[in-house]
Amino acid sequence: MFIGREKELKNLNSLYDTDKFQFPVIYGRRRVGKTALINEFVKDKDTIYFTGIETNAKQNLENFSRSIFSYTTESTIAPVFSSFQEALEYVFTLAETKRLVLVIDEYPYIAKSYKAIASMLQVLIDKKKDTSKLFLILCGSSMSFMEEQVLGYKSPLYGRRTSQFKILPFEFFESRKYFSKFSDLDMATVYGLVGGTPQYLLQMDDNISLEYNIKNKLLNSTSYLFEEPNNLLQQEVREPAIYNAIISAVATGSTKLSEISSKVGEETSACSAYLKNLISLGIIKKETPFAEKTSKKTIYVIADNLFRFWYRFVPSNISIIQKDMTDLAYKNISEQLSSYMGAVFEEICKQYLWELNKQGKAAITFTDLGRWWGNDPKNRCETEVDIMGTDAAGSALFCECKWTNEKVDAGVLDTLAERSKLFRYANVCLYLFAKTGFTKGCIDKANELGNVNLVTFSEMMK
Repeated sequence: MFIGREKELKNLNSLYDTDKFQFPVIYGRRRVGKTALINEFVKDKDTIYFTGIETNAKQNLENFSRSIFSYTTESTIAPVFSSFQEALEYVFTLAETKRLVLVIDEYPYIAKSYKAIASMLQVLIDKKKDTSKLFLILCGSSMSFMEEQVLGYKSPLYGRRTSQFKILPFEFFESRKYFSKFSDLDMATVYGLVGGTPQYLLQMDDNISLEYNIKNKLLNSTSYLFEEPNNLLQQEVREPAIYNAIISAVATGSTKLSEISSKVGEETSACSAYLKNLISLGIIKKETPFAEKTSKKTIYVIADNLFRFWYRFVPSNISIIQKDMTDLAYKNISEQLSSYMGAVFEEICKQYLWELNKQGKAAITFTDLGRWWGNDPKNRCETEVDIMGTDAAGSALFCECKWTNEKVDAGVLDTLAERSKLFRYANVCLYLFAKTGFTKGCIDKANELGNVNLVTFSEMMK
């Protein structure tokens, strides 16, 4: 069953309905669902589907020829075109009188085995785009290659694409669609464990308990998800050991570039390049305090929840996991899950606010959201705000997110109100988000202040 991607499908079908030459580029990291999206799009369309493999040009040309002739003939014996030029010209000719989709999946493998293909496509597109009905899709998992060698300014294909789709993992409220039996609280934890990557979500099973999922899907050394962080690095980067060390450094609290460099024993310039690649893969993200641009305060955090979970818990429990002492590993981890979920809940709250904003239901129509941290001169200490947002009219919202089993009391609201006074905005709105709820004192205080929105997790799920 295909889930989600309604926006992408709608846009692809709109392009298809023009009946003119179109050249969308679809890219995103592995496991994110690019091929599933394309298969859903082409299921009722005339399509030649070719997937490149990591081999030489000769083998890829043979496979391409086979894909073309499996569309044009029922014969099991397919001739091989003499060149990619001849094969591509043949497909363009087929599309002169009828709408035809040509999918070239894992394009980077083909381009690396046959370096002239980009220039060849450029010439054919320039020559035939005004008379062709071809719907050409180039798809790839190598983020850097697709952005530089297909979409980049120096690429022969630059300016030829008619649209591009960067496929990202699902956000929390979309990822819920994969399950019907998990409770809302369990679903939040599942998202915290594996994020919104479709292939990771498919590994989880809502017919069994969350505890059983964690033990057997994440803490089992033979399971897919246990090996995935290492496997992904092996496939995506040339020096996985260094990347592993960098992710480990970030996961254990080295968040500034200088700290990461010192921890892994690499020059800051080298670490900066490695971090850039991890950011492009969606594994790491760079943060600065909201509304501040200074690089001196830049920190790096793990963006992908599976990587965040794995590097937070697995290395410290690896020996007992490998000795099949899963129950003990689970016990060690379960005691820390609530604190681990704090940052996950902040991200869920941020996604919720964006959805409110889209619907025109947020307290202000903000233009950006982010976390803020900095100095509190009154109390002479470092402090932070979980989520901040501002609009063009000088209004701001300040949010605190609490993933605890206790109800949030008035003291938390008082602290948030005080922190909002570190800034000068004409209008201030406060949000408190709580896993469980709020005490009567907190509710009374919110009514007294009048600019407060109290939101429980259960209300967010409606």
